[in-house]
Amino acid sequence: MAENITIARPYAEAIFDLARGTGKLDEWAQRMHIMAQVASNPDMDDAIANPNLSGDQLYALFAATCGDALNGDAQNLVRVLIENRRLTLLPEITSLFEALKRESESQVEAHITSAFPMETSQVEVLVADLERRFKRKVQPQVVVDAELIGGVRISVGDEVIDGTVRGKLATMASALKI
Repeated sequence: MAENITIARPYAEAIFDLARGTGKLDEWAQRMHIMAQVASNPDMDDAIANPNLSGDQLYALFAATCGDALNGDAQNLVRVLIENRRLTLLPEITSLFEALKRESESQVEAHITSAFPMETSQVEVLVADLERRFKRKVQPQVVVDAELIGGVRISVGDEVIDGTVRGKLATMASALKI
């Protein structure tokens, strides 16, 4: 996985530079998302791994599946990825591209895991607090995990804020073992 990210990083940076230079970051983000979905499809994965398909045949299949998402620059990207046998890296390239985009827009993604479904107003208050703390715009990704028992766990980059009952019980158990 780390090797894939290392290989994907130069592609993501080049695409980001191109998108930023043309002022089309949002368009490229949508395009990359579509291409990543197509590349991660199990049927496409089988086609990518098929040694009987030529590069041109694979490109034609990929382009037909993506439809209008491929403009001239995206077509060139897909051709380069096929030529270098890197088409399967599109999900990693897309993830890195989106991280670069968020960074340039002073945004950060927060993964919020809650024991119970959260109301919109609760998420808004939590996001406002996180924006004050991190001094950036926060994009929340909320997931419900009943195994947490209660509370929320928030991951922003490398920082984790664990306010869950399960986390507090684990901390207490660890303290009692001393």
